[in-house]
Amino acid sequence: MKEFIVCYTLENDIKRERIMKEADISKEQVIQEIVEKIEQRKYLLMKGDHRDYWIDCSSIRYIGVHEKADPKCNLMKR
Repeated sequence: MKEFIVCYTLENDIKRERIMKEADISKEQVIQEIVEKIEQRKYLLMKGDHRDYWIDCSSIRYIGVHEKADPKCNLMKR
């Protein structure tokens, strides 16, 4: 299993989500899966570290996906 960190940049906030996928899935496949969900739905359920969030898909401006082991991925605790 691989762990990915998905960062959603919204109009007025940034939300982060950790997701687990099979070991053979790539970062591009994860992005494609998220984009397909956004195109099909009005709201997206995101599981945060402390609680779950409903995100209005029309407020998403940018999506970043990083592998947990990626040294360029720097997560700051809030």
